[in-house]
Amino acid sequence: MNSKIKILGFGGSLREGSFNKALLYAAKEAVPENAEFEIFDKIGTFPLFNQKNENAMPLEVLEFKEKIKNSDAIVISTPEYNYSVPGYLKNAIDWASRPYGNNSFEDKPVAIMSASGGMLGGARAQYHLRQIFVFLNMHPINKPEVLVANAQEKIKDGIISDEKTKEQINKLLLALVEWTKSIKKL
Repeated sequence: MNSKIKILGFGGSLREGSFNKALLYAAKEAVPENAEFEIFDKIGTFPLFNQKNENAMPLEVLEFKEKIKNSDAIVISTPEYNYSVPGYLKNAIDWASRPYGNNSFEDKPVAIMSASGGMLGGARAQYHLRQIFVFLNMHPINKPEVLVANAQEKIKDGIISDEKTKEQINKLLLALVEWTKSIKKL
């Protein structure tokens, strides 16, 4: 294979010092040699999705859609809000999948990571994303799972201090690259 697998990462947290942003930056550091990793960090600027405006998308949404289409695989790192995904993450997904027939996520391999101060590490948000992926016709990785529980003990000042968490992120990226090669027949 001559070219590198292009992975686009984005997150469901807008907060400075976010545990989930730390996961994305750790993933960028751990990316295998045969891949490259770009982080898109503008979903918080998207207006609320309104179907009447889907044919006149804001420039930042068009940029997001283009980056998704030009990627080979996706990584989403998200917190869990009220047992589900944050609203602005769902909003970004809605924008990128529209208008009907122009779903940027179509046929993309995807990996999910989540970090939470709670005991489940964002598991319910991940399961809701998996439900969304069915409609989007995405191909989620099943294992390994990256669910960082009690994240405040493992991530300090945006840096992951827990070696097991770093190892899981590395394993996830290796699995995503292999999954992408098998799906895309690379």
